[in-house]
Amino acid sequence: MTSTENPRRGARGRTRRAILRAAASVLAHDRNAPLSAVAERAEVGRSTLHRYFPDRGALLAATFEESLSEMGRALEEARPEEGSALEAMRRVVSAHVEVIEWVVFAFGDPANEVYMPDDADPEPDFLLDLVRRGQDEGVLDPGSDPSWVVHVLWALLFTGMEQVEAGRMPRHSLAPTLIRTLEGGILARG
Repeated sequence: MTSTENPRRGARGRTRRAILRAAASVLAHDRNAPLSAVAERAEVGRSTLHRYFPDRGALLAATFEESLSEMGRALEEARPEEGSALEAMRRVVSAHVEVIEWVVFAFGDPANEVYMPDDADPEPDFLLDLVRRGQDEGVLDPGSDPSWVVHVLWALLFTGMEQVEAGRMPRHSLAPTLIRTLEGGILARG
């Protein structure tokens, strides 16, 4: 690969992304799963996986970085600063569901904290601001601590993913169910 070639494009980029998606899926549920399971899920040989990521640490670090990138992309597309706070919250929940495998990988295992940039905030300001905006608009419960609401959102996401993976809920119903459950607990009353 030349120094000017984008590693995220072409066949090489597709293979890299396939490996990272497979790693997020496999390692989110079993951090100690063999790399052969990741290679199998990515539909590549183990030697191919090792050409891209020489060891487990390199794969974990790259998968964490890709997780943050995928979440950032989805949240940017959700446009949390636009429209009413309630509409924005619904889009944000749906965006998280869209990339839920990446969310579970990145934040489901405390061991991934070693990959977290020093300036990263586990409670992103935009989420706290969105909750405060909803409170200011009178649609979200003014008595709920914004940090608490963000933690409830994370808990619902993880629980929802567990339900989908256990076959107790179809994937397509996850976002509406999470939104309904979240709103049932945080909407302003009266």
